[in-house]
Amino acid sequence: MPSAPKWVFDTLDFFVAQIPRVQVSQTEYLSRSVKRISLQGDFAKFQFSVGAFFDIRVSDTNARRYTIAEINSDKDNLKLIAHIHGHGCGSDFMDDLTVGDHITLNKPRTEQKYYDKSAEKIVFFGDETSLALACSFLSVMQQEKKQYLFLFELDPENYHIPDLLGLENAMVFPKLTLFSDPAQIEELPIFKNNDWCDAYFVLTGNVTAVQNFRKVIKAQTQARVKHHGYWLQGKKGL
Repeated sequence: MPSAPKWVFDTLDFFVAQIPRVQVSQTEYLSRSVKRISLQGDFAKFQFSVGAFFDIRVSDTNARRYTIAEINSDKDNLKLIAHIHGHGCGSDFMDDLTVGDHITLNKPRTEQKYYDKSAEKIVFFGDETSLALACSFLSVMQQEKKQYLFLFELDPENYHIPDLLGLENAMVFPKLTLFSDPAQIEELPIFKNNDWCDAYFVLTGNVTAVQNFRKVIKAQTQARVKHHGYWLQGKKGL
């Protein structure tokens, strides 16, 4: 529910239990358009599977979804990664957060089963909106000794961010170029040998890029695919 009348959100806030005393403990701009935000609170009683998220009310009539990038072992500090773009209400809300601010959170939710424990090889695709999910994948894949490859399409100012986040085995491509053209996707190295033909593909980010990539995977391999587009040019609140 990205948008709704104010009374709907007010009613939900009244009836849905909230996590008490959640405070911004640290903020860091990884670039001018990517911000990492640490939240301090008591999260011990909640489960945080890969892809868990919060629907955060960012204005009287809007909520936006933010994936939990990581949580510490004591479950009292977690990190979100926000893409700060344009002047949307979600971007403005996350951009304005500073240390000491209190934030209202309901319990974390998980709707998509992104991670497949049975997969031995995993290829993850996304953009700036996918960085938090990629981070949540990384720790589990490393712990379970999976083979993995990250493919990102990013704006030039963000090419360095996968390395900064410790996302090893990552390839970075210019935004809205290669993955806009199925013929160019077919030329990716992963389709030129058999090393990744039996991998599990997780496709996120731009809807058009996700659809193009999925089409090529289905045509070229027998691989399993999990796909979830986060945004589409010109469509609000996807």
